[in-house]
Amino acid sequence: MAATHDHPGERAAAEPVKLIGVRETPLSLDEVFAAVGDAAAGGIALFVGTVRNHDGGAGVDALGYSCHPSAESEMRRVAETVAAEYPVRALAAVHRVGDLAVGDLAVIVAVSCPHRAEAFDACRMLIDTLKHEVPIWKHQSFSDGTEEWVGAC
Repeated sequence: MAATHDHPGERAAAEPVKLIGVRETPLSLDEVFAAVGDAAAGGIALFVGTVRNHDGGAGVDALGYSCHPSAESEMRRVAETVAAEYPVRALAAVHRVGDLAVGDLAVIVAVSCPHRAEAFDACRMLIDTLKHEVPIWKHQSFSDGTEEWVGAC
């Protein structure tokens, strides 16, 4: 819940969504971290999702992400919802699409808030909601020759 303190630094910023993107190019931790910097923030929470070499006990050889054309606007909608629920000073979210290798950064989200607990909670809500509501799909190819789509309807 958004804090209702009298000090302006304890409240959400007027325009907290600083960076939203769906990209075919490698993601930058520095870019996302810089986007959420705010002098009134006492806590910044950052989540980085990487491509792992396994899923469900099977080895992953290749992974690709694709998305619906509305993915970026849906990501912004989710970000604005999170910012309305917490005293967010700044928020950023970027997701990669295309073919990725094991170890590549797939998604980065970051939130700055006046206090760490709010930042942690807002960051968790941001990544969890993005994964459930933004139309981005993962196609995995496994070492045994099988493959699967994750998140596709």
